[in-house]
Amino acid sequence: MDKAIKKYFPLFALPTLAAFTIGFIIPFIMGIYLSFCKFTTITDAKIIGFSNYTKIFGDETFVHALWYTVLFTIVSVLLINFFAFVIAMLLTKGIRGTNVFRTIFFMPNLIGGIVLGYIWQLIFNGILAHWDITLMYHEKYGFWGLVILMCWQQVGYMMIIYIAGIQNIPGDLIEAAKIDGATSWQVLTKVTLPMVMPSITVCTFLTLTNGFKLYDQNMALTAGEPAKMSQLLALNIYDTFYGRNGWEGVGQAKAVVFFIIVAVIAVTQNYLTRSKEVQQ
Repeated sequence: MDKAIKKYFPLFALPTLAAFTIGFIIPFIMGIYLSFCKFTTITDAKIIGFSNYTKIFGDETFVHALWYTVLFTIVSVLLINFFAFVIAMLLTKGIRGTNVFRTIFFMPNLIGGIVLGYIWQLIFNGILAHWDITLMYHEKYGFWGLVILMCWQQVGYMMIIYIAGIQNIPGDLIEAAKIDGATSWQVLTKVTLPMVMPSITVCTFLTLTNGFKLYDQNMALTAGEPAKMSQLLALNIYDTFYGRNGWEGVGQAKAVVFFIIVAVIAVTQNYLTRSKEVQQ
């Protein structure tokens, strides 16, 4: 069997490798090349050096979108993980209807981001209408609208990961801690949290990357905002590339910077996750 696998491995790997090369590697390399060019289409691209990159940080909309995304990501990461962990703790206490509650909390994650954005836009605007304002009135309304939407969508998904980590804690370990006189708080901080640290690492970086990559919910929830002060990075890049004539190269340069940020987060996540596994 091993000889057969080694013999026919190139035959089966070739289609996947070809598709990956055509669908990812080539566009990725072309994207980096175009970030150094001025162009409207690929055929008329002309290299202009680092001009596109120098324009990025002179673009106030990008600078605003960058810190706005960082702030949104920090707040959403903290809230999503806090609520997910609390709910996971409650649902591992053996209460009646646990499976039903898990399903209910997880279901929002199955709904598409565009649909969620428009649904929550109607909800928020309906509530804010009592004060004669909308989500577009000020960037803070769009900010907290996005935070609430992301919490509602992602808490259930992260909850499942935390539940898996909590259920993996040996019951004898917790019983031994209680016999030794540990309080509930001490059991939580000295036993539970250290044992679920791999789950915490995974959930933290999942929510971190989701915060930076958020696009569809942002577009649907705050679509049509004239000042565009509720734009996150992904939406700002899209708007630059397709909405500003002559800025295609700048939009591509923004995309490269965006890729570097997400790649650093992904590599850090992989390193920390592997180090936790080695420690265990």
